[in-house]
Amino acid sequence: MWMETFKSFLSIALELTVLFVVISFVINLLQSYIPYEKVEKFLGGKNKGLAAVFALIFAFITPFCSCSTIPVVVNMLKKKMPFSIVMVFLFSSPVLDPTIITIMGVILGWKVTIIYTIITAVFSVIIGFALEAFGFEKSVKNVVMTGYKEESKKFDVRAALRETLGLMKSVYPYLILGAAIGAMIHGLVPTNWIAETFGSDNWWVVPIAAIIGIPLYIRLSSMIPISQVLIAKGMALGPVMALMISSAGASLPEIVLLKSIFKKELVITFVASVITMSTVSGFIFYLV
Repeated sequence: MWMETFKSFLSIALELTVLFVVISFVINLLQSYIPYEKVEKFLGGKNKGLAAVFALIFAFITPFCSCSTIPVVVNMLKKKMPFSIVMVFLFSSPVLDPTIITIMGVILGWKVTIIYTIITAVFSVIIGFALEAFGFEKSVKNVVMTGYKEESKKFDVRAALRETLGLMKSVYPYLILGAAIGAMIHGLVPTNWIAETFGSDNWWVVPIAAIIGIPLYIRLSSMIPISQVLIAKGMALGPVMALMISSAGASLPEIVLLKSIFKKELVITFVASVITMSTVSGFIFYLV
């Protein structure tokens, strides 16, 4: 049994390593062609519909986790960008990581990945505009940001390699952790138990998965290999995606950081919005 678990770990880890290195390098190389200045100009434009689209694009091309998104959010608020657009970026940035989404497509299939991308993007826009409509802009504290400065990077092959190595230091360990957990589930957890407990008949697992994902803080990079094994073992796609979206969209460290820039009512609404997005998304995945 342990030998089978170890072989499963090596297989998953090798596949993820090759995908991660190749995809990260290509994406970092392509970033040299992205006109960040023009993107920021559109983010602050009067056409909020167009600005929301560019907020999603900006979220996609900037590979931030939930915690590292906060300094960018503070900088956007400092530049007086529309509150709704800032919120669209805040909700979409952690869940629309370009490298992880590409790996998700290869591992979980492009149909699941496309639906995931559309759902998270649409919900991010809806929530962002809803928060502004309900007047939550007043719940932003006056924050003075220090230690953050924007950098204009010109990428070449060497720079792309350096960025890939830097990304490996911060993200790759979580991929390997996810591979290890996935291998243990594959080798040690009975398939029948997973199918019976977390199968499609037990719809109530979806909101539970959405709630427990936040304190668990399972990064999106770790959830991909775990999800692959859970789905193969018979777990329904709904609770898997609910757990994935909630753990990526909000975390306890991020909530602590948000308390420094948002008042309590906005922090609570942020958490409730992520749970709602995760739960509804999970039920949508029951239909695919």
